[in-house]
Amino acid sequence: MTTAPETFEFTPDNRARADTAIRRYPEGRQASAVLALLDLAQRQSGGWLPRAAMEHVAEFLDMAPIRVYEVATFYEMFNLEPVGEHIVRVCTTTPCMLCGAEDVLQACKDELRVEVRGTTDDGKFTLQEFECLGACVNAPIVWIDDDFYEDLDGARIRDILKRLRAGERPEPGSTTGRRNSAPASGPRTLTAGATVE
Repeated sequence: MTTAPETFEFTPDNRARADTAIRRYPEGRQASAVLALLDLAQRQSGGWLPRAAMEHVAEFLDMAPIRVYEVATFYEMFNLEPVGEHIVRVCTTTPCMLCGAEDVLQACKDELRVEVRGTTDDGKFTLQEFECLGACVNAPIVWIDDDFYEDLDGARIRDILKRLRAGERPEPGSTTGRRNSAPASGPRTLTAGATVE
């Protein structure tokens, strides 16, 4: 089990990234960079935000620590407990559920042998439900680490998880070959030259 560190400080590279994020905002508005800095701190901490990291962000931005805690607890993308190497977030909002997210979620549970919010014994995967990943046209969607996998079913998500376990990085995007948000049946308009009457 991972224990929370007592101290935290940005690495020199992340310090430079934090300074860049802060410069995007007007003088006196550095707190506007809190999301970017929490993301940096979470990545540096192995996918979660220990209290020491949140307090470092608060000090860095001259914010009250409670304000940083409020942000970190509001947004689902921040993890306040240790997580696996890969975070598997299954969208369970209505469009994804209508397109088979329930089967995708069950396939994840079966393949990983964990329940939602669980982490595999080997520390490789944490399974989460997530509300609306914003790509409803390509439902069902699963967000793994920084990538979206779209147009899924149980067999496709199992394949992705097996490949990740083997150290591969599956190509993100549609698993059916669909291009962006084109209709699943293929293009139906603008397929021939326009005519003028």
